[in-house]
Amino acid sequence: MARIAVIGAGMGAMGAAARLAVAGHRVTVYERTETYGGALRRRERDGFRFDTGPGLLPLPAVYRDLFLKTGREPLEECVGLVQVDPSSRHVFADGTAVALPNASRAGVVAALDGALGTTPSRRWGDFLVRARQAWDRTRRPLLEEPLWPNWQVLAEREPYPAVPHRRLLRTRTAGTLAEVGAWELRDPRLTALLESHALALGLDPRTTPANAAVLPYMEHAFGMWYVRGGLRELARAVHDRCRARGVEFRFGAEVVRVREKDGRAAGVELADGSAEDAEFVVAGAAPGVLDRLCGDTAVRGDGEPPSLRTAASRLTVLLALRGGRPEGTAHRTVVHAEDRGAELAALFGDRPRLPARPTVTVLRPDDPALVPDAGHEAVTLSAVVPVPPGGGHGQDAEDLAAWAGRLIEVAERAVPGLRDRLLWHEVRTPADIAAETGAEGGAVPVPALAAAGGRLLHAANTTRVPGLFTVGGWSHPGGGLPHAGMSGALVAGLIVEGPDFRGSQ
Repeated sequence: MARIAVIGAGMGAMGAAARLAVAGHRVTVYERTETYGGALRRRERDGFRFDTGPGLLPLPAVYRDLFLKTGREPLEECVGLVQVDPSSRHVFADGTAVALPNASRAGVVAALDGALGTTPSRRWGDFLVRARQAWDRTRRPLLEEPLWPNWQVLAEREPYPAVPHRRLLRTRTAGTLAEVGAWELRDPRLTALLESHALALGLDPRTTPANAAVLPYMEHAFGMWYVRGGLRELARAVHDRCRARGVEFRFGAEVVRVREKDGRAAGVELADGSAEDAEFVVAGAAPGVLDRLCGDTAVRGDGEPPSLRTAASRLTVLLALRGGRPEGTAHRTVVHAEDRGAELAALFGDRPRLPARPTVTVLRPDDPALVPDAGHEAVTLSAVVPVPPGGGHGQDAEDLAAWAGRLIEVAERAVPGLRDRLLWHEVRTPADIAAETGAEGGAVPVPALAAAGGRLLHAANTTRVPGLFTVGGWSHPGGGLPHAGMSGALVAGLIVEGPDFRGSQ
């Protein structure tokens, strides 16, 4: 039995802690804030409750596996897990709207046929077939196995199937998500639908590799899920599972240094001056934070992927509304920007800035636990905001608060009469994300994707310091709830089975 120190109580870190405790190790989690969950936080006010991080769960099989491997009670006995149907509703720039069924390729094609016509729906159906091929080619190396030592193979090869496109007497194949939309889908509404999956993660579809097609495929194939009471309940359930398996949590305990002895990790030092010995250290920290914990020494080897060290962030607006949620309302509506080109130029240009009219995601859960009574509704709006190089927010609090009014204005296309129903609203900025997660500028990590020279791969869970491992969104396989969960499984496997560990089963 080894002593293991886990830095941070994010979802990946807690997943690793639970698995390691079941394997017989003595695990202590040190969290600098006063609660668990990382980005999965909750805001409560006047009887309203809001998720301030992710609001939906894709690929719940990752957490089903965690609960299966760490106890008798399955995930569904610990949280109220339900599919949302429709999976999403989209309001396009031209006013066309379509609701897409959950976990049904045929249903999605039929819905697009009814809203956009036969040709666009057929093209989307053909695209999903190719997206599945990309998923089949990348699922295991990007989600279920430790990062390959020869990761350059993943970086160089585009796993999205080549579809020849003749242009200017030359035959070309799509290398980016934007090219997939322009050359294969050839409908501005379908292109907006496709690109919105990348944009929601803070990725520029003009430079995001074509295999990001797996993002809409995952949604259509495995569905989108909600946890009754909000996604914060998933964090609560994972925390409870850790405690039930003997994991010790120390909140308000900031780790300021990873101790080394004889060339390997040997424990942690805390801000209060105390030190704790450990045979292994698992760090759920952003790259710059981890280097500081190791005495401002880079813990990554020279052969690591280039990886994005910063990404976009997110602005969230919490709305308390008078009047109940109308029957048949979609849980999630995406209101697309009226000028997508202008939005992308603003967010991802040389001088990133707030777009005049952003794409806005509107979450309207059908959940009595979130409101004081049936005569009110809790609604969450979110949009991507830039994090310039250097980790600054790029905008002051007053600019962001004013811009939140733009989100409310855009959201009225999905929530008629919104302003007349508004009791109050609160704005959550990148500074709030930075305070909760420690990521510079409130950057939100993106999931791992192949190709693009390795720019969207993440550093391996092992480091150049023996006994020091990394977990969570800033290490392999990247950001997002499923990916964080898989990082916990991979780290536990590497510690329990050693360097011969070949991946989750």
